[in-house]
Amino acid sequence: MENIEGLHASFGDGLSEFRSAVDSWERRRAQGKALRKKTPRESHATYAPRNRPSPLDLLAASNLGRQAKFIPLRMGRMAASPFTFLRGSSVVMACDLAKTPVSGIRVVIDGDAHLNNFGLFGTPQRDVVFDLNDFDETMIGPWEWDLKRLIASVNVAGRENGLNRKERRTAAMRCVQGYRFNLDRLKNMGVLDVWYLHAYPGRENPLVHADDKARAVFTKSAAKAMRETNIRLLQKSATRSANGTWRLREDPPILTPVSAKTRQSVMAGLNQYKDTLTQERRYLLSRYHVADIAHRVVGVGSVGTRAYLALLFGNGDDDPLFLQVKEATPPAHAQYFPHQPEEYSHHGRRVVTGQRALQSSSDVLLGWTDIDGRPFYVRQMKNMKGSLPIEWLTGEAFNFYAWACGAILARAHARTSDAAALAGYCGNSEVLDNALADWAEAYGDQVEADHDVLLRAIKAGRIQATMDV
Repeated sequence: MENIEGLHASFGDGLSEFRSAVDSWERRRAQGKALRKKTPRESHATYAPRNRPSPLDLLAASNLGRQAKFIPLRMGRMAASPFTFLRGSSVVMACDLAKTPVSGIRVVIDGDAHLNNFGLFGTPQRDVVFDLNDFDETMIGPWEWDLKRLIASVNVAGRENGLNRKERRTAAMRCVQGYRFNLDRLKNMGVLDVWYLHAYPGRENPLVHADDKARAVFTKSAAKAMRETNIRLLQKSATRSANGTWRLREDPPILTPVSAKTRQSVMAGLNQYKDTLTQERRYLLSRYHVADIAHRVVGVGSVGTRAYLALLFGNGDDDPLFLQVKEATPPAHAQYFPHQPEEYSHHGRRVVTGQRALQSSSDVLLGWTDIDGRPFYVRQMKNMKGSLPIEWLTGEAFNFYAWACGAILARAHARTSDAAALAGYCGNSEVLDNALADWAEAYGDQVEADHDVLLRAIKAGRIQATMDV
């Protein structure tokens, strides 16, 4: 199966592959199926942690280099529930996943593909699409790591939504079925056709064929995302002074002013960032000027990293633009799969490259930079973004959402890997579905146990935690 390994190691190798013909999709599917001899699909069912480090030690290591004053807030957000613990502990799960079996097919992975990292956002054509929307942990690695993180989140979210063990199993299996369904659909599709695929909520297509309740949730969420614009954010988070200047409104600890020195550093980073855009987008950006910059706390796992919000104006006060300037730290899986392309050595560029590879339609202002020697990436803060209220979903609506996320993940993997080989390995039966549902239930127990360890450490005073405001 060396051919499969070599095929997926070639991402980013340039144009030399033009000289080599690609095997037929039927042959590549057979090659993927043959990988089951080395790694049977049933082998994915077992979760048997061995020599497992303390989750608190792994979290402490991941806090190194972060802004110390925000670490208690990170711990507090993770302590809120087992699901928020899962969200913030990608470094813990990466350690666990590194000990699980893999088939040998490598893809550009998201690295943090839990349910809350799928959502809605606007394309350059101003349509709302459903897709992956967080790429801080992206890198090249085994496809199984993404799918296992996703189904683990299905299981843990299902527990918090009141699903019993049988219902959680059904949801996890639906998620894997969505992944397999889309791989089978994409295995013989044209390469460009795969890259052109989008999932439009409210439109009938194989990716969003839902029952009435699930369709209503998507439609309502998409309508809300359409209203999430720069103008709306300006009204919520900025004020105009008597002399006409605009300032971001303080909302500590979430949004706080920066010092003159930090402002100067961020401005220098933004000037450097412009050079990572294509020429026509540099022209677009040149028509904006920066009005204010503030520090903004984001997410759960990202709390403590340096992240800034820049308010810019273009053609007058009715033309605001918000840019998020976010520190890019090494991905959680990096130490377990260290051989990465050269362009991934700058973590800001790695995030941008991964997002462009996995997302159906990326932000036109996506780029990277350095600030005070640290890598950052830059993107629009509000781009018709929205999320689905998974905490409210039960029954068929929850199952459909799990299925849709699995299908989207398969399409993301197919963009830079081989849907035929993946489809061959995954197969058309429920063998993989059952195996991964077993694994998800066992790992859900592990997440609850780890969350309890964190709670006990906070209660004993060994870890400081600030519960979120």
